Amino acid sequence: MSVATPVCVRPTSVFARPGRHPVAVLARQMLLPIELGIVHQLFGQAREGATAEGEPLYEVVTCGLRAGVTRTDGDFTVNVPHGPEALAEADTVIVLSSHEDYVQDTPDLTAPLADALARIRPGTRMASICTGAFVLASAGLLDGHTATTHWRYTDLFARLFPRVELDPDVLYTDGGDVLTSAGCASGIDLCLHMIRRDHGTAVAGDVARRTVVPPHREGGQVQYVRRPVPALAAPATSAAREWALRHLHEPVTLGQLAAREAMSVRNFNRRFRDEVGTTPMTWLTQQRVERARELLEESDLPVDQIATRTGLGTAANLRRHFQETLGTSPSAYRTTFRAT
Repeated sequence: MSVATPVCVRPTSVFARPGRHPVAVLARQMLLPIELGIVHQLFGQAREGATAEGEPLYEVVTCGLRAGVTRTDGDFTVNVPHGPEALAEADTVIVLSSHEDYVQDTPDLTAPLADALARIRPGTRMASICTGAFVLASAGLLDGHTATTHWRYTDLFARLFPRVELDPDVLYTDGGDVLTSAGCASGIDLCLHMIRRDHGTAVAGDVARRTVVPPHREGGQVQYVRRPVPALAAPATSAAREWALRHLHEPVTLGQLAAREAMSVRNFNRRFRDEVGTTPMTWLTQQRVERARELLEESDLPVDQIATRTGLGTAANLRRHFQETLGTSPSAYRTTFRAT
């Protein structure tokens, strides 16, 4: 009598689209649905060639500590299709916040959460939205890194995790393979930043346009406005910003910007910081670097001409700002993102 040969059945992958960057979103009980939607909407809109007809660049799946119904902070639930096994296959894991974080009084992970995180492969990019940073910190992933979380919970975070360099004011932080963001809306900024880092400004800008959100806010921008919001009748700085964007190739002074709004330099500088979260000249440099990134991706212009067209003056100045902002050179940036 012959003996049947055992058949080895391989488990089916939760990621069904080879060639796409696999992203696992870890959702826990009492999640904030807006955060889950942000990740799926933004990464799901990223397309090859920055066109609606391009192939999707990411595959996003939602997982929990176990598959099934997950409570939210609203009057509805979410059916999470995957358990923690999805974490083992992802190249990027994004940890959402949970109302459980807000009452945390210990730096230790629960056993189910620790078991789930243990499935993640070394080298996987980790990111958190809002108080999801508590999970990354509890796992020791933020030790020695700069991190942020929602401003209401920074005192608790600092007390629980003294080995983490907490920056309580910024929108997001980028430590390479570990990233954190502040409140849920800054999760939009973080996701766009990750897409921009992976595929360049054209793809990230296309995602922002189709999602109707600002294409770029620097991570160092403050989380919230400490002063009261000005009355609608009060003058703003938007006209000056629009004018500056049309004249990036020219020398632009603080006095010129203030004059566009018929303000004194001192008053304009104060109002600008209230509205944008940074100084006018810092913002202007950020816009020039962003324009340089676009030209490096979309044109064959030499670096010195790009420096001139963006108002950065010289190729050396452009290289310095690129190194300070992006940690790379213009030529290396062009090589990476023109190829994609």
